[in-house]
Amino acid sequence: MTSIFRTVMGADFDRLHPRLQRRFSVGLTSGEACTGRGVMHRIWHGGAFVKPFLALGATRNILVPRTGRNIPFTIENVPYTDSFGRETVTFVRTFDLPGRARRFDAQMVLSPEGDRILDYLGTHQHLASDLHFHAEPDGSLLIRSGEHRFREGVVDVRVPELIGATAEVRESYDDTTDRFRVQVRVVNKYFGPLFGYEGTFTATYPDIRTCGVRPGLRPVREESRA
Repeated sequence: MTSIFRTVMGADFDRLHPRLQRRFSVGLTSGEACTGRGVMHRIWHGGAFVKPFLALGATRNILVPRTGRNIPFTIENVPYTDSFGRETVTFVRTFDLPGRARRFDAQMVLSPEGDRILDYLGTHQHLASDLHFHAEPDGSLLIRSGEHRFREGVVDVRVPELIGATAEVRESYDDTTDRFRVQVRVVNKYFGPLFGYEGTFTATYPDIRTCGVRPGLRPVREESRA
């Protein structure tokens, strides 16, 4: 067995910068988690019309309703087996904004077909998105979201393009500063840029047999539908 990210990328995984290969090898097989600590040099969002949607999402740890510069942050990538027996890796980002920290939670699972990553968002996993991973010529990693779905009880619907958005994540490693770089943009097809951030961080790799999954890191509700 191997990490869910190596599985979905196949031979393309070997084109990543070695530090990115290490970071995205976290999983139950490696026995390692990854904790990144650094600074978001900029957190931004679109026009005023975006604020109510960001505020609503923030109630379930989806997106961040505030802007800021030079904000300390932590990202926790911890593998565990969810209640449906699937290997899962947390992507929990905590932004230490003045007055109140904000979280952006996601849990990543390999799709049943093994051709994409399923990204479950928020504390209750009401939103799910397909993620596609690609190694760029410079060794950086590009992640693009695909279809979004909303699940609550018997409701299982595709999110229309009018109110949905596409996320693009770029991660790279800067050898001159010995830091990871990350840039995220969330864009609506009709309304333009909605939300994003960019920053740098360093990483450590705790042994999951020692650190485990700390309380509050797993979602309140888990969704089985892919």
